[in-house]
Amino acid sequence: MGIKKYNRDVHLCFLWLLLSTVMFQTSTGHPWRKKSELPKPCRNLVLYFHDIIYDGTNAKNATSTLVGSPHEANLTLLTGKDNHFGDLAVFDDPIILDNNFHSPPVGRAQGLYVYDMKNTFSAWLGFTFVLNSTDYKGTITFAGADPILSKYRDISVLGGIGDFLMARGIATISTDAYEGDVYFRLRVNITLYECY
Repeated sequence: MGIKKYNRDVHLCFLWLLLSTVMFQTSTGHPWRKKSELPKPCRNLVLYFHDIIYDGTNAKNATSTLVGSPHEANLTLLTGKDNHFGDLAVFDDPIILDNNFHSPPVGRAQGLYVYDMKNTFSAWLGFTFVLNSTDYKGTITFAGADPILSKYRDISVLGGIGDFLMARGIATISTDAYEGDVYFRLRVNITLYECY
């Protein structure tokens, strides 16, 4: 008799736990957050970085270089056909607070980009902002697809250290200026949703 009562109590507890979990769970997996409610940003900053691709003649000023390209391609020129498909570049670009190339840098943008589509200009970016100024100290790491022909492109903020410890958010990139295949300037609007 005692065993039947015990089994019934265990079944009722299990049933109550199952029903309460189903009732409180939402489609986002967070019972305390409404589906349409987005977190408020905790920090926003806008930075610029300049990329000067090495073309065989500008070694003194170049901040990026091709390290991989399709078979038999020239590593001093971007692949002319197929929207630079297959080109891999690494960079160490100055980061500044405005769009003036001669402004003092607040850090460096270090990483790589790969031209990854044959039918349109597109790249995959993976880079880190290494900031060391009076305003910002630390790093912010980014990754994502960059459909270059779009005016605004969003990539993920994966994390950071220092002032940006474990930061998460979105960086909206826009091409602020360019000169052929050799130079471009990107405006990066960083919106952080997790700040510690």
